[in-house]
Amino acid sequence: MLVDHIWIGLAAAGRLLPASRPARHNVEVIRDIPYVANGAREHVLDVYRPMAGVGASAGEKAGPWPVVLYIHGGGFRLLSKDTHYVMALAFARRGYLVCNISYRLAPRHRFPAGAMDAAAAYRWVLEHVHEFGGDPSRIVLAGESAGANLATVLAVASCWRRPEPWAQEIYDLGRVPAAVVAACGLLQVRGTERFRQGPRPMPLFFHDHIVHIAHNYLGIDAKDDDPEHALADPLVVLEGAGPPDRPLPPFFAPVGTRDPVADDTRRLATALQRLGVRCDAPEYEGETHAFHAIMFLRNARRCWSHTYRFLDAVLRPAEAHADPAS
Repeated sequence: MLVDHIWIGLAAAGRLLPASRPARHNVEVIRDIPYVANGAREHVLDVYRPMAGVGASAGEKAGPWPVVLYIHGGGFRLLSKDTHYVMALAFARRGYLVCNISYRLAPRHRFPAGAMDAAAAYRWVLEHVHEFGGDPSRIVLAGESAGANLATVLAVASCWRRPEPWAQEIYDLGRVPAAVVAACGLLQVRGTERFRQGPRPMPLFFHDHIVHIAHNYLGIDAKDDDPEHALADPLVVLEGAGPPDRPLPPFFAPVGTRDPVADDTRRLATALQRLGVRCDAPEYEGETHAFHAIMFLRNARRCWSHTYRFLDAVLRPAEAHADPAS
C-alpha cells in the first residue's frame, strides 16, 4: 500500500511541473469522455491528441494518427487515468492519439469488472476514434502491471472465441489490435505461491503485497482452478492455448531485472514464441517494477526509445518495409 500511495503522490506532484503540461509538447487533451454512457466516473477516458505536425516526417501529412488505448496499472485496485497522464503524454508527443482510460477498481468491483470496462473502452475506440483523427486500423493496446494484464486479456479475447459473454463480444467485433505493449505485467493473478518457490523466492513483503492484490481482485475464497476466473490469468491461457482463430498481434514486453514479477514477462515471451508470435521482451538491468514511469532514469529513456522503435516497425504499412533497391 505504501508503494501505491507513493505513486499517487509522485503523480500529483509531477503534474505541477511545467514539463508536464501537454501544450508544451504540442499535445491537446480532451478530458472525461464517457466510453460507457452511464454517468459513472470510472467509465471515462481522456484523449491526448497530437497537434498538427507532431510525429510527421518532412512533407508528410499529419494524421490519421496511430492509436494507443492505455490501461493504467495499480494492482487492479488503485490509481486512474489521472495518475497515468505521463504515459499518455509520452505516446502522444511521439505522434500517437492516446485514449487513456479509467476503469472500475477492486475490491468494490472485482474481476471481471475491470476487464469488462477495458473491453467496453476498446469497443468505443474502434467506433469513435476516427472522430478525433485516429486510425482505427492501427490500435495499440498498452499498459503496465495490472494494465498489461488487461491489455493481454483484450488481445486474447480478440483472437480466440471464449466462453465468457463479455469476451465473446470482443471476439465478435472481428478486430484484432495491431500491437500490444505489456510492460512489467502481473499476468497471472492466481497461484501466488509460485513467487515463494525456486532458487530465488520473492521477499515476504512483496509476496504479501501480491497476495493482497489477488484477494482484492478475485476474493479471498477464489480457487486457482475456478474457470470463471480464467481470464484473470491471461498468461496461463496463452501457455495452454492451441493455435488462435485469428493471428495474435506482436507484443513488446519490457521489464526490469529486479522486478518482483519479472518471471511473468519471461513466461509470456516463451508462450508467444511457442505460438509463433513476435514478442520483444527486453530486460533492463537493475530496474524494478514500472521503472519506465520515472522518466529521468537512463533505462526509462532507453525503454521508451525501444518501445517507439518496435511500434514504428510493426505499424508501418507493408510497403514501407520493402527494400527500395529491390
